[in-house]
Amino acid sequence: MIVALFALMYFLMIRPQRKQQQKRREQLSKIKPGDSVVTIGRLHGVVDEINEAEKTVTLDCDGIYLVFDLSAVAQIKQPGIAPATATTDTKTNSAKTDEAPASDAADDKSAASDQASDSAADQNKESK
Repeated sequence: MIVALFALMYFLMIRPQRKQQQKRREQLSKIKPGDSVVTIGRLHGVVDEINEAEKTVTLDCDGIYLVFDLSAVAQIKQPGIAPATATTDTKTNSAKTDEAPASDAADDKSAASDQASDSAADQNKESK
């Protein structure tokens, strides 16, 4: 009876926890520079350097480099971008640059509305 209780406790509690720990170890061992990660403190950054000897990771957070324990990484958001993918992204970006940016179109509209309001103000002055 007691043996059955220990066996049940092993399969319901200990075994799933060990599987989860093993999965986390594998995930942390696959981290490489360029990966986007989130720390346990919810800090988002890009992996810049990994020090296996000290078990630390250096994150680039918008130009600020921070060193964390490797165990502080909570999740890997996306793997680093391969050079082949980057070249296809450049092609799509160059196609987008041929079009007028939306901010220029907004500036043109605001300039046109400013001119219209100036001419309306001039007409009001002339009528008085």
